[in-house]
Amino acid sequence: MKLLETIKFENGHFANLDLHSERMNNARKQLFEAEGKIDLSSALSHLGSSAAFSNPVYKCRILYGLQIEKLEMLPYTFPTIESLRIISCDQVEYGFKYADRHELDKLFARRKNCDDILIVKDNLITDSSFCNVLFYNGKKWLTPEKPLLKGVQRQYLLDNELVETANISVYDLHNFEKLRLVNAMISFEAAADIAVDSVF
Repeated sequence: MKLLETIKFENGHFANLDLHSERMNNARKQLFEAEGKIDLSSALSHLGSSAAFSNPVYKCRILYGLQIEKLEMLPYTFPTIESLRIISCDQVEYGFKYADRHELDKLFARRKNCDDILIVKDNLITDSSFCNVLFYNGKKWLTPEKPLLKGVQRQYLLDNELVETANISVYDLHNFEKLRLVNAMISFEAAADIAVDSVF
């Protein structure tokens, strides 16, 4: 069983490193009964000091189990997501950021002519195939109470009281003006607005 941690590297800085470290070490403790913690800042220090990076934004991809097994720095291009297909699946589980995304990939393959999917579980909206979802009702931003994966950017926004959690069903979509998709690589500010009528 392999896990992933994906960290944004921009302008010589790793974003939200404390939150990534917390999630990574919690996963190691729960899944592998790890006793010690990995010092993520130390593990990445040689990467952050490199002057070889020419791209504005990089994805630092960490493959790990009990210990870190592989580190990669990959140039990152922001995806263009303008439409979403609602896909229902009550069996899907992704409570940890597993390297094996087979079940999510199967759901994503059902998107037809849309750019991504909105996954509905037990009648509630959870996540897209690779992002947490934020909905704007004209007054405030809300994010699903029970996402498939509690992402780092989502946690950052909650910690800073920029969003609130709520149970959101497909039948609630008409109450919202727009939505945004966020993850470790896509901050709230960088996320594009998606019209609710672009959800099918």
